[in-house]
Amino acid sequence: MGDASSLGFGHFIAQSDLVAKVLLGVLAVMSAISWYLIIYKGISQVVRQGRSKKFLNFFWSATSLEAVQNELTVHGVREPFGHLTAHSLHAQAHHAKFGAAKLEEAGSEQEFLTRTIKKVLDEETTALENGLTMLATIGATAPFVGLFGTVWGVYHALVAIGMSGSGMLDKVAGPVGEALIMTGIGLAVALPAVMGYNWLTRSNRVLTAKLDAFAFELLTFLSMGRALQAGRARTAGAPLAAVS
Repeated sequence: MGDASSLGFGHFIAQSDLVAKVLLGVLAVMSAISWYLIIYKGISQVVRQGRSKKFLNFFWSATSLEAVQNELTVHGVREPFGHLTAHSLHAQAHHAKFGAAKLEEAGSEQEFLTRTIKKVLDEETTALENGLTMLATIGATAPFVGLFGTVWGVYHALVAIGMSGSGMLDKVAGPVGEALIMTGIGLAVALPAVMGYNWLTRSNRVLTAKLDAFAFELLTFLSMGRALQAGRARTAGAPLAAVS
């Protein structure tokens, strides 16, 4: 009974060799990284959603694009929808002023706007997915790292039992049971990583879908805005030559 009571996590750490301690350290680092990514990206996601909702409410209630531009100039860009709007407005103004001065600006204004919007969408998608690969890797590999530690521990336990010449159940069950601790640690590291990855992936997918819909509406709005202005100019009696 005294020997059985001394078994446990502390005894496992004290009796483990260099390989087991290295594997345990790897699992500890993986756990720290996964929890950091989950907490950091989770908080960023909540803050991003709040700022995005606030900007969209302002954008659709603004009286003109100039008001939106002034808001972005004064307060800066702090979320994906504002980032997309700022680059789109800048691209429209740049093309109207300089035209197709470089190869990347070739084509009509709408084509240049489309390329700019696609570029910004790719940048935002990359930023949202940053770190998720590491989270998925931890969730997929942590159980196997723990399993390797268990196999290594069981091997050394059986070798020690064989050398001692004692095959009693109490001599076998204790060391083998301690070796299973590594599998439990591996699962404890993997489960939060997998759950966090699924949660963040779904949140990013929802935000990306909203951003794609807003990009389409923004492109349509910017393209039609000039046509509406031209229509008002014609209605006011401006000569056709003055309306391009």
